Amino acid sequence: MTLPVLLAVPGPAEARLLTGWEPLRREVVVVRRCADVADVLAAVGAGLARAVVLGADLPGCDSETVADLGRRGVGLVVLLPAGAPGEDAERRWRGLGAGRFAVEDQAPGEVAREVLAAAAAQETASSQPPAPQDLPAVGAPGRTLAVWGPHGSCGRTTIAVNVAAELAAAGRSVLLVDADTRAASVGQALGILDDAPSLLACVRAAADGRFDATVLAARAACVGEGVDVLTGAPDGARWGELRPAALRRVLEVGALTHDWTVLDLPGGSDDLAEESGRDAVLATVLGVADVVLVVGAADPVGLQRLARTWLRLPDLAPDAVVVPVVNRVRAAAVGAPPERRVRDLLRRAVGIEDVRTVPQDTAVDEALLAGRTLLEHAARSSARTVLRGLAAHVEDVADAPEPLPEQDPTTGFDPLLARS
Repeated sequence: MTLPVLLAVPGPAEARLLTGWEPLRREVVVVRRCADVADVLAAVGAGLARAVVLGADLPGCDSETVADLGRRGVGLVVLLPAGAPGEDAERRWRGLGAGRFAVEDQAPGEVAREVLAAAAAQETASSQPPAPQDLPAVGAPGRTLAVWGPHGSCGRTTIAVNVAAELAAAGRSVLLVDADTRAASVGQALGILDDAPSLLACVRAAADGRFDATVLAARAACVGEGVDVLTGAPDGARWGELRPAALRRVLEVGALTHDWTVLDLPGGSDDLAEESGRDAVLATVLGVADVVLVVGAADPVGLQRLARTWLRLPDLAPDAVVVPVVNRVRAAAVGAPPERRVRDLLRRAVGIEDVRTVPQDTAVDEALLAGRTLLEHAARSSARTVLRGLAAHVEDVADAPEPLPEQDPTTGFDPLLARS
């Protein structure tokens, strides 16, 4: 069967391939000569080709381009210039995720064989059962902790910041990443003045194949002992800059250089099925997380949202250890004694047997006002004591994963709404 191929190779190399491939029309046929990356992706999206040859110097190519071709099952060969420029270009493209290359001065028949091999390899890879979210796990030895939950202000950032600080206090090196695409606030919570969000700078470098441990160390702000912070963009309109494939590279480097990578995520899940939507970042992180803290607020609305979110977790984070956390627990919102009421209600509603509760504590507000962690500001506060225990629990469950409890999706939440 003839292999349909797209060509996007600036300069005379394109004409040389077209001429050289003319006798090979039973093996490869060029179905379109593309002017730029947008033209390539449009043709791929229309299903016109099973392989693409890109010139190493084609403008606009980044890690998202390579990831998009892979997701669509299209083989990629990068055509390199000869000599030292080609070696430099190959290093950059390998950083972007490309794995097959040819050189401009190779015989066209040899290039054709590389293209056929790329298409065959991609077809084989596409037939394999995909990893969650079609993404590989982040690199060893570090672990990834995602702090997530339903929509609403339930204290995800407070939990993320303070659990990161407690992990560091226990002797772990920690990378705290603000990946909230709606309302990033880790920098503000820690008193970091950062007009240029460092996470976006790292993602741009990763998208261009220039991200490594040196760049991470230069961009991250050091807070306290053992916590490096990548700040997010407070302006939710910039969510499109946080590209999933490039973020994955940042997480890989973070996992290679830190014991824990802690991510503060946006609440809710509107469009996780979309590969390029606002929640694509959320899907990326949940797909590779080792542990997910699902945070809900201790009031009737917050607990009902937490219960509904909990029922979706087997699909959203199938390989992660999931720990439910209820924040701002007080008798005024759920009745007395509040901790027991919360546990009983969640057990009856969705079968949660082990929930971690964080009490309402004015020390949390005071620490936020000071731009400090509870460990720094109020080490003896009740909330800090609980969060220290939560960090220890995270390490325990990461070493000994437990399956999610059996859940009854028909269980309602009327007990909370009907009883004081």
